[in-house]
Amino acid sequence: MEPRKATNIDRAMAEICRVCPVCRQARKNQTGLANKLVKKVEARLCPFCRAYERVYGKKAYEA
Repeated sequence: MEPRKATNIDRAMAEICRVCPVCRQARKNQTGLANKLVKKVEARLCPFCRAYERVYGKKAYEA
């Protein structure tokens, strides 16, 4: 099954993830608490983190 292409809604949601304080901290500090939180919890539950992955092709916590 091929990955789903990013839509305009995905791009808007990915922008929210891009400016999210928790996700920004996770990308900035790869060994911190925010990174662990986003990696274990938010990446599965947060629709903005999932949209970020579809649009940018990398996880919300990756630099």
